[in-house]
Amino acid sequence: MMSAPLQDLLASYPHMWPEAILVGFSLLAAGLAVWWGDKLFAVTSLLAIGALITAGVAAIAGGPAAPVSVFQGAMVIDGVGVFAKALIAFSAAATLALGADHFTRTKEQRFEFPIMVTLAVLGMFVMASAQDLISLYVGVELQSLAAYVLAAWRRDDANSSEAGLKYFVLSAIASGLLLFGASFVYGFTGSIHFDAIASAVGEGAGGVGLTFGLVLMLCALAFKMSAAPFHMWTPDVYEGAPTPVTAFFAAAPKVAAAALMARVLYGPFAGLEDQWRQVIAALAAISMAWGAIGALLQTNLKRLMAYSSIGNMGFVLMGLASGVEQGPSSAFIYLALYLPATVGIFALILAMRRDGAPAETVADLAGMAQTRVWMAILLTMLLFSVAGIPPFAGFIGKFLVFQAAVGADMVWLAVLAGIAAVVAAAYYLRLLAAVWFSPPAASLAPASATIALTAAAAAVLSFPVLVLLLGAIENWAETAVRMSF
Repeated sequence: MMSAPLQDLLASYPHMWPEAILVGFSLLAAGLAVWWGDKLFAVTSLLAIGALITAGVAAIAGGPAAPVSVFQGAMVIDGVGVFAKALIAFSAAATLALGADHFTRTKEQRFEFPIMVTLAVLGMFVMASAQDLISLYVGVELQSLAAYVLAAWRRDDANSSEAGLKYFVLSAIASGLLLFGASFVYGFTGSIHFDAIASAVGEGAGGVGLTFGLVLMLCALAFKMSAAPFHMWTPDVYEGAPTPVTAFFAAAPKVAAAALMARVLYGPFAGLEDQWRQVIAALAAISMAWGAIGALLQTNLKRLMAYSSIGNMGFVLMGLASGVEQGPSSAFIYLALYLPATVGIFALILAMRRDGAPAETVADLAGMAQTRVWMAILLTMLLFSVAGIPPFAGFIGKFLVFQAAVGADMVWLAVLAGIAAVVAAAYYLRLLAAVWFSPPAASLAPASATIALTAAAAAVLSFPVLVLLLGAIENWAETAVRMSF
């Protein structure tokens, strides 16, 4: 007769098609690379893009009507997991397409690139569905190990090697904090499963020790989100990593970290909301303020976008701090509206090349409207969206997290967010002033079809597509949050 664990294992597999697709591609690509190596870069990249899109579609198609626990409660398939996996898969596919195109043009094709991206996404999928402390840690580390390799992709480039080393060392510290906090949680509750931890919290177990463990875990997750004051790796890694890798870091991992943080806060630790809300609000305030101020001092576009990312994660955290009624759904909607513009901006940064070398400074934008008017128009639309200027999608995202904060009686945080948004608009407008009003710099090389298509699609999504689909996105996010929390 079949044992109970084996029965559970067999019953779990039908719900894990998205993860199985990514695992299958990774194994297939690694096997093919043994024989053909870098010669199959184009083929494996195309297969990886297909696998990511298929995994995203499979996650949506396989979304259950009620949460389904799999692998003996280690993971759960529910609304938040499906929503996050869809965003992760589609944004990763877009950045992988940019990377394949870029590395082909720069003659840096290596078969490991699509495999590393796919394995990182697999880790993010596990993060989005984690339901105990072990699966949480496995997902974080699987994503991180692949990210270390991607950050140091150009082994002969000092900046890329430095980016990889900094990310590795600082991320190792964050992993230590995560494990230390998890050990406190396990020690004071006696379980690694989120449901059992929630029951222990409801019974008043743990006290200060449990709160201390939660704070350590939140600090580690804030590191993965690039939230200040745990942002120290972000500007250097964004600048040193190849631009397609930076685009990947700016998109998919942010969704995975936000989903995991929401799952931790509103799952096992929902009973400690009075304690963790103060921590999340503080992280949000520091991130928004430092992201806005730090970006004002930058001349490198990738470093500027790093600080922009820090500030935008502050808005996401403001949503998460606002309580279960509107908070998590507003944060996820914000991410859904923010991601296309971010990917599009990095696509345009990739397009800025002169004589085969990248052009990545604010000065390189000078007079773009006179030499590449289509790039200037798309960049203007995308920057307006990220800055939260109406009628673009980014404005709606900011409005919803503001509304959630005010509804949760966190008016002080909403006021601070408004000030940070105004300051941030200053550096976005500085970029547009260079694009439209400065004397033209030397002409840029023509952009590839992949870059042009990605940037144009991102701009059209920012306005009007996502604005018109806002109702459907809101319903999806709110339904997902109600199912999960």
